[in-house]
Amino acid sequence: MRFIDMHCDTLMNVLFEDPEKMNLYQAPYAAIDFLRMKEAGQMGQFFAAFMPVERMWQRAKGPMLSDEDYIRTTHDALVRNVEAHDDLIRMAYSGEDAERNWEDGRMSAFFTMEDGRAVQGDLGNIKRFYDMGCRALALTWNAKNCFGSPNSTDSEIMAEGLTDFGKDGVRYMQEIGMLVDVSHLSEGGFWDVAEICTKPFIASHSNSRALSPHQRNLSDDQIRALADKGGVTGINFCPAFLNEDITCKDSTAERMADHVMHIIDVGGIECVGLGSDLDGTSGNMEIDECSKMHLLEEALRRRGLSEDDLSRIFYRNVLRVLKEAVL
Repeated sequence: MRFIDMHCDTLMNVLFEDPEKMNLYQAPYAAIDFLRMKEAGQMGQFFAAFMPVERMWQRAKGPMLSDEDYIRTTHDALVRNVEAHDDLIRMAYSGEDAERNWEDGRMSAFFTMEDGRAVQGDLGNIKRFYDMGCRALALTWNAKNCFGSPNSTDSEIMAEGLTDFGKDGVRYMQEIGMLVDVSHLSEGGFWDVAEICTKPFIASHSNSRALSPHQRNLSDDQIRALADKGGVTGINFCPAFLNEDITCKDSTAERMADHVMHIIDVGGIECVGLGSDLDGTSGNMEIDECSKMHLLEEALRRRGLSEDDLSRIFYRNVLRVLKEAVL
């Protein structure tokens, strides 16, 4: 089954490990590279420029970069690698691009960003990143920024909504055709996004809080609201977001299937997709690289899902959102 994965941190991983070459064609130290994507029959990958915090730079084999230099470096490396392997993969900036690439026998790479701190409260920066090729932006990571507050175990922070700029920014993103991504956002911010958006938005890598109580996951009410807007949440492979005991280190395809089935029960078949978070998570990972995605497909087949259901989950739901919300 072909698939589109809405989130990975491979760009950061490759930059930290191989700053000179940043080889995405074959990267044995990463969970995703072009060769294994092809082996897996993958249709598309959202490659996120995740904004590292200072402590993360300690494992980098190159110098610490400013946010601007980091975004440019990761973006340019992705484009350079894609252009060097045009026989396998091409850049995509819309759902139509992804379909056209697939018909031409190519996979698709989408450039996205995780943590809107580099926007710095300036709508012009959103447009600049869009013009660079960014087609999805996760408003926050785990700290406050110009958009609003992050997910938190502190109920007061969790209840905080978007800033005035954050509301304007979400409206502007919808206007120009950049996907609004609420993974990592506070619950109050989520509800502001749900109220503002007239087109689908996404939670690129978030699971069900009913099955795993981590604050990064979505409540049933949030899943229903996301579905009502035509949005999609991507199943995250991180153990803490899968298990009832959030300290458990096991990530299994069967547990992912549990989340898929629950989200379908709550929001319907059209609101669930894939958001692996590969290269951004660790543990006892049954699916620890993209070439093993068939294990989730097999787990879902055992749950009795039809071929039509599986195609929606693995790629059609994300394609629909891209067509409806990305210009």
